[in-house]
Amino acid sequence: MYVIRRSTHNPLLVPVPDYSWQSLGTFNGCPVEKDGTVHLLYRAMGRSNALSNSSNQLSSIGKAISSDGEHFRGWERFLVPDTEWDCFGCEDPRVTRFEGKYYIFYTAISEMPPRAEGIRVGVAVSSDLKTVEEKHLITPFNAKAMALFPERIRGKVAVLFSMDTDRPPEPVKMMLVACDEISDLWDAGFWESWKKGSERDRITGIVRRKEDHVEVGAPPLKTKEGWLMIYSYIQDYYRGMEKRTVGIEGVLLDSEDPRKIIGRTKGPILTPEEVYERYGMVPDVVFPSGTLLSSDGRLDIYYGGADTTCAKASLNLDDLLGAMMPERRSSFVKRSPGNPLLEKNPEHAWEAKAAFNPAAVEIGKKIHILYRAMSRDNTSSMGYAMSRDGMTLSEVSDTPAYLPRESFEMKPPGSSVNSGCEDARLTKIGRTIYMTYTAYDGAHNTRVALSKISAGDFAAKRWGKWSIPVLLTPPHVNEKNLCIFPKKIRGKYMILHRIDPVICADFAKDLSRPEVTRCIEVMGPRPGTWDSRKIGIAAPPLETKEGWLLIYHGVSRSKTYRLGAALLDRKDPTKLLARTEDPILEPVEEYEKVGQEHNVVFSCGAVIRGKDLFVYYGGADQVVCAAQLPLMRLLRILKPKNL
Repeated sequence: MYVIRRSTHNPLLVPVPDYSWQSLGTFNGCPVEKDGTVHLLYRAMGRSNALSNSSNQLSSIGKAISSDGEHFRGWERFLVPDTEWDCFGCEDPRVTRFEGKYYIFYTAISEMPPRAEGIRVGVAVSSDLKTVEEKHLITPFNAKAMALFPERIRGKVAVLFSMDTDRPPEPVKMMLVACDEISDLWDAGFWESWKKGSERDRITGIVRRKEDHVEVGAPPLKTKEGWLMIYSYIQDYYRGMEKRTVGIEGVLLDSEDPRKIIGRTKGPILTPEEVYERYGMVPDVVFPSGTLLSSDGRLDIYYGGADTTCAKASLNLDDLLGAMMPERRSSFVKRSPGNPLLEKNPEHAWEAKAAFNPAAVEIGKKIHILYRAMSRDNTSSMGYAMSRDGMTLSEVSDTPAYLPRESFEMKPPGSSVNSGCEDARLTKIGRTIYMTYTAYDGAHNTRVALSKISAGDFAAKRWGKWSIPVLLTPPHVNEKNLCIFPKKIRGKYMILHRIDPVICADFAKDLSRPEVTRCIEVMGPRPGTWDSRKIGIAAPPLETKEGWLLIYHGVSRSKTYRLGAALLDRKDPTKLLARTEDPILEPVEEYEKVGQEHNVVFSCGAVIRGKDLFVYYGGADQVVCAAQLPLMRLLRILKPKNL
């Protein structure tokens, strides 16, 4: 798992109207360090030639410098279109220092309007990043995005590039080419010979679906695990602009044979969310173009926003590598070896169909669990179980802990539609346990109800002591996933709830009848990710020294339910500090993949005990399960020191 943070100084470069050559765009920047200074080479787009018949804007390569990688100055036009093969534009530079010189590979445009045959790769060579000593055409065929490895691999010069990028519906090919000397790359005879057996150099497995598109992003970065390539991944590329999701992903290539993939991110590292990513010359684009690695392990990813600006986002490299390696991913969460802990019980009519979605609260040294129990006629009530060690059940009650009793949670007699009391969440404040749950009569909108009981009565299982439930949410809105913070925030009780598809906050002066009237947005879905469809609260937030830890569920486009973690500000929990880019738990086991709803892990309860976080969840809307996570490691991921 890992988190990513955009620079607070974004966008780092914006178009400059007073400089005609970069008046429309300054984007897709690739950084390189030289003598303690960051040199950023970027695509600069200017206004079209007023005397030309073409309305197309002309791209050249600009350069700016910075002492901190964020505040840039000294713009200058570094590389201009001045040859027959790049006369209509120099685009998207990728710079690598290799054997004493800087090689700037770029997309060379030789025809306007552009055709595939006129979109190729060129290179400029510089010894000092001040002057260009030579330029060469590289590919005699359609290609883009060439990036040079910074050192030889098995004695060979190696490059990555994207081939056949502009021949839809021809699928793009990501290629790795090795040669004896770098000058071979601008030898037409080398490429003529190479193309005869080019398929052997194709990196397969990058594209997950035939509708998608990829392009090489930043130059490869050497890590202890292998070569890291940050690249562009476009979901539904061939279905039209309005259907596409443009994202940044990562792949780990074998150190000795970079044609082999040894790890990859499970989805986007970054997708367009900010204004400078969503609006520009080409809306909704984040395009990776370069990286820098700091001495403390921070990886800075430079990218273009909406084909208009340069921006930067940072993450912890070790965390990213851990998320890319399957064996390290699986070691983070420890499922209970006894999973599923609880299943339906045909001998009890009230839980004969399913037992799932547990809530949890710790009283004394016992973890008390209320789970959603479903009868054969689809009536939901609450069952009770208890754990002493957090991962196994020490007690399971034969009788319900809470039953539907009000009209807003009871269906008409004889009906078999879903109804009842669903998905409880428990909060202990002082000596009182507050339970919020989804109340549903099978006919009207789902609403959230509140009942309470003393901690003593709860621990003693005196279920007749539950208070009469009151409704917290308005009748005209479908509401679920509501919980109460375990302590006041600035003198008021804070409530989290979900109005599709976002998590909201509200505040109440007291808890006698804390009706929800506002949706103060805290966090929402992210396009193209595992939580792109909608999100919701899992367990009530848990207080830690780093902030409020919120476990939440996310639903993907394929309707798979996963769990993620977010960190909210301790003093103002409406402020989101961080959230995991990948899930902490997802359906893997059979009991999570097959049930009433396939591919679901759904939590309503979590407990911190010592150095561990225990998460209780339902598998496939059918069974009760438990998982254990290292708390301090999770908090370090959410709030790394180097970001």
